[in-house]
Amino acid sequence: MPNYAEKYARSLSDREGYWAEEAQLIEWQQQPQKILDYSRPPFSKWFTGGTTNLCHNAVDRWLKTQADAPALIYISTETGAQETYSYAQLHAEVNRTAALLQSLGVARGDRVLIYMPMIPQATFAMLACVRIGAIHSVVFGGFAAHSLATRIDDAEPKLIIAADAGSRAGKVVPYKGLLDEALALAKSPPQNVLLFDRKLAPMPMQAGRDVDWETLRAQHMNASVPCAWLESSEASYILYTSGTTGRPKGVQRDTGGYTVALAASMRDIFDGKPGETYFCTSDIGWVVGHSYIVYGPLLAGMATILYEGTPLRPDAGILWKIVQDHKVAVMFSAPTAIRVLKKQDPAYLNKYDLSSLKALFLAGEPLDEPTARWISEGLGRPIVDNYWQTETGWPILTYPMGVEECKPRFGSPGVPMAGFDVRILHERTGEELATGEKGVVAIVPPLPPGFMSTIWRDDARFVETYFRSIPGREVYSSFDWGIKEADGCHFILGRTDDVINVAGHRLGTREIEESISSHPAIAECAVVGVADPLKGQMPVGFAVVKDPAAIDTLAARLALEGDVMKTIDKQLGPIARPSRVYFVSVLPKTRSGKVLRRSIQAVCEGRDPGDLTTIEDPVALAQLKDVVAGK
Repeated sequence: MPNYAEKYARSLSDREGYWAEEAQLIEWQQQPQKILDYSRPPFSKWFTGGTTNLCHNAVDRWLKTQADAPALIYISTETGAQETYSYAQLHAEVNRTAALLQSLGVARGDRVLIYMPMIPQATFAMLACVRIGAIHSVVFGGFAAHSLATRIDDAEPKLIIAADAGSRAGKVVPYKGLLDEALALAKSPPQNVLLFDRKLAPMPMQAGRDVDWETLRAQHMNASVPCAWLESSEASYILYTSGTTGRPKGVQRDTGGYTVALAASMRDIFDGKPGETYFCTSDIGWVVGHSYIVYGPLLAGMATILYEGTPLRPDAGILWKIVQDHKVAVMFSAPTAIRVLKKQDPAYLNKYDLSSLKALFLAGEPLDEPTARWISEGLGRPIVDNYWQTETGWPILTYPMGVEECKPRFGSPGVPMAGFDVRILHERTGEELATGEKGVVAIVPPLPPGFMSTIWRDDARFVETYFRSIPGREVYSSFDWGIKEADGCHFILGRTDDVINVAGHRLGTREIEESISSHPAIAECAVVGVADPLKGQMPVGFAVVKDPAAIDTLAARLALEGDVMKTIDKQLGPIARPSRVYFVSVLPKTRSGKVLRRSIQAVCEGRDPGDLTTIEDPVALAQLKDVVAGK
């Protein structure tokens, strides 16, 4: 077997030969006619002419060898529910759900927006969509009506699938009211909404539009819906991610390239094997949930755990109890979850039998060395960092635990994976930088399989956003600072743009600024991401009010801050709420009118604000320092 260095080198020097072999990890109805079509840079089309189906490879193919093996294990510490579906049972539920979709007029190429909590029906819906060739767009259940409406307008779904409510930390989060409000805001809402009633919150039904899941399911119990064989480049899903313009980007993923990439990653990165159990604590609303809750583990013939809950309920040992009870072989979580557990009694780490666990993978935001060392010593298992993005679909950097024995280096997300030609470039000249020098993490195309195909319905924006930011080089910019050290390990040093990472959730500061500015009392504002010991980063806002007399007392300032927070909650959801919104008389700007966001961020983090030779009014930054210091 080739080692990592040999495999990686070949993936760049002989891309077509390498990926032609990897393509045989999945089943094709018709074999690809061309492995890579790079005739229209920077767009990469993989396995063209080949026809396959993501649901077939994730579910149907395993019926021949392990129909009775566990496929989906649902655990909710919120409601106490626990259900296990074998591959045969999952296949039956997906067929029923596919029949529901078809009965509501959903056909190949139609979009289906899924606004669901972490329940099995969400997984059935995703798999049913790709089974019939519909394009799903999963929206995180915590998003508010305004954010949901923008995604409805962009995707133009034929159908929306939702539930009455989700639950988080024992608190019910009603969905139906938010959905109804979003549909009222949307310019072209769909004709039908399919609703699953968990009996957690009121779910008033609108006659002629809303359809009850269970009532319709009862009509399709014996359904058998064949897989639609899609050409490799046809879209499998759209997943929206924050951008710097305030308008979300619909990351579009293909079918064949994504299926092959995930299958390869399950073998090479996670060392996952059929019959083992995979436990990812993410949410299906994020890319990690798509790739490593729903699709990746099933493509590998593993059982995947769908978990609705937190790391602390009923106690700080719940994650490890799940590992013990279900003999989890591979676990994937976020650094934030581990930092939360770090504050609890360390005895929980030794309370359960974790002998089945091969490794714990962590991603979503930078993993600091002290946290990595703490959990490594507590579990006695490899702790594997990995770095990637919604756009990439699977890890850019990590340690290939299935290729060779690795000893991960704390603080580093590792080395490039197959097909990712990673370079550290100077942001202004495009020059490749020497070992140890800080630059932009970039990827030289052609981009590997599994990467985003384009931005939904906007090829020009795809090129302009990702390939035009580094002068003189048509390379994909990650918009992250990084360095590469002599041993090949990379370190990620934060964003170069105005997107921040809050506990693994990417938030555009522009979206939050637009929300704050929509409040009638606010004249202008700026939002920056500030380092947070628990969540990685938190947004902090600075606002100028139209009438300074309105905040001349502490009580008035606190009341307005609370009201601004309510506006953000309503428009974007609590996930986007800043830790604080401070009121100032003027924002620090350059003489050309550009807000000095990096200087504001530095002040908030207690760092040197840097070069201020272009600042228009030095008093503005001094005032900001006083406000942050509570003076």
